[in-house]
Amino acid sequence: MAWAAPVSKDVEPPVTMSTLIYVFVALALGSSLCVLIRALFLVTAAYKTATLLFNKMHMAIFRAPMSFFDSTPSGRILNRASTDQSEVDTSIAYQMGSVAFAVIQLVGIIAVMSQVAWQVFVVFVPVVAACFWYQRYYIDTARELQRLVGVCKAPIIQHFAESITGSTTIRSFGKEKQFVSANSHLMDAYSRPKFYNAGAMEWLCFRLDVLSSLTFAFSLIFLINLPPGLIDPGIAGLAVTYGLNLNMLQAWVVWSMCNLENKIISVERILQYMSIPAEPPLSMSEDKLARDWPSEGEIQLHDLHVKYAPQLPFVLKGLTVTFPGGLKTGIVGRTGSGKSTLIQALFRIVDPTIGQILIDGVDICTIGLHDLRSRLSIIPQEPTMFEGTVRSNLDPLGEYTDNQIWEALDCCQLGDEVRKKELKLDSPVIENGENWSVGQRQLVCLGRVILKRSKILVLDEATASVDTATDNLIQKTLRQQFSEATVITIAHRITSVLDSDMVLLLDNGVAVERDTPAKLLEDKSSLFSKLVAEYTMRSTHT
Repeated sequence: MAWAAPVSKDVEPPVTMSTLIYVFVALALGSSLCVLIRALFLVTAAYKTATLLFNKMHMAIFRAPMSFFDSTPSGRILNRASTDQSEVDTSIAYQMGSVAFAVIQLVGIIAVMSQVAWQVFVVFVPVVAACFWYQRYYIDTARELQRLVGVCKAPIIQHFAESITGSTTIRSFGKEKQFVSANSHLMDAYSRPKFYNAGAMEWLCFRLDVLSSLTFAFSLIFLINLPPGLIDPGIAGLAVTYGLNLNMLQAWVVWSMCNLENKIISVERILQYMSIPAEPPLSMSEDKLARDWPSEGEIQLHDLHVKYAPQLPFVLKGLTVTFPGGLKTGIVGRTGSGKSTLIQALFRIVDPTIGQILIDGVDICTIGLHDLRSRLSIIPQEPTMFEGTVRSNLDPLGEYTDNQIWEALDCCQLGDEVRKKELKLDSPVIENGENWSVGQRQLVCLGRVILKRSKILVLDEATASVDTATDNLIQKTLRQQFSEATVITIAHRITSVLDSDMVLLLDNGVAVERDTPAKLLEDKSSLFSKLVAEYTMRSTHT
């Protein structure tokens, strides 16, 4: 402005009004361009960083072993993938830009003042040191409070998801108040560290503001009481103006840095999940399996010991058994005897601690998980269907023709049911297959394994949740379609294994009896015979 203003009315201004406008327009455009470049840089850096962290965290979660999901509530995983990821997506980049902008402004003002009013630094330097001491004192507490906020939010998400899933059961038993009360307690537990975190921030801001105000007041009193002529009034005014900006800026820098460090806790939590130990590789290029492996379907267990964690006891203890290829073997035993653990070890959901599992002479621990699991089939106890269509549920990878899919549906007695639907194979399936009955979902799982035609089929109490008629239908279909395959059945109903070629009875992780059902039933002192008698008696009374 001094450039454009003449010293008096009689003197022509050094520049014209149009030149002045052009200068201001150029400055405005230059400033806008710098702001645009800064915004583009921040957005690009934030997008690439958030995408990288998101992909790595999700890959780590998807490749995590089952033990991780057994010990980690789903709400905790959702919290990392939603709240923490949202902080990375939207807040941290903006906060980093704010810190950088404040620091640049502070450095600029310091540079100007060092040329015109260096006396202000006599007070300013100790004040900055005091502010940063307060910042270090505050941040240790704030960091732990921010971690507690993240930890306390996960149970709320978990409880809410469970309440939504079980809303029908909750209402049927009249437990709405109990669940509302539990949700309120979880909200209180989350609000406590949130409140203390906000209180700690206010504690810091109050002290920074008080310190700034005292410093500014001291500077004013000092300048006013200086003898006349000792300092130029213009310089004194400039020092006061910049001193006020300095106080505000140094408080803003400290506050922004504290806020940024609190936000960075979200990155720390995401990095924790990125370092989850992964399952073994999906495939191993050095070991090429034969295309028709397993061709015989023989399974050999040699001194198999399995436990779920290093600090836990063994669940399977020295199991040495051979499942002959092409035969149907039933595995029975009381709850906790190790039946399901044996199946998990077969699919390498849990790796053997000691011993080996050989399929057609190949140690399954020497091949990739995809190579192993893609050659085996299982019908689980809880039937699983995914949102999509009938076709995508039976053939998710699109490997089979419609004729083959219809043939599989006819084999599991679902062909007529699907033909009644308007869209046939493209009929919609909602989440978890809720528009299908439990029995139909189990038959869809049966259709999947019929379509796949694996040499080894595992039934993990596949008929435990269906009625007797569906159970008989599944057993009949299995006898027809898998007459030459190795079928391993974990039985909930003892009658399901009576037509098996062999029966293996487990007790406390040890193979106690192994023979044909007929021979075991002949021996009235055998544990299998006692289990059958107990099941028969219980069925008769019910």
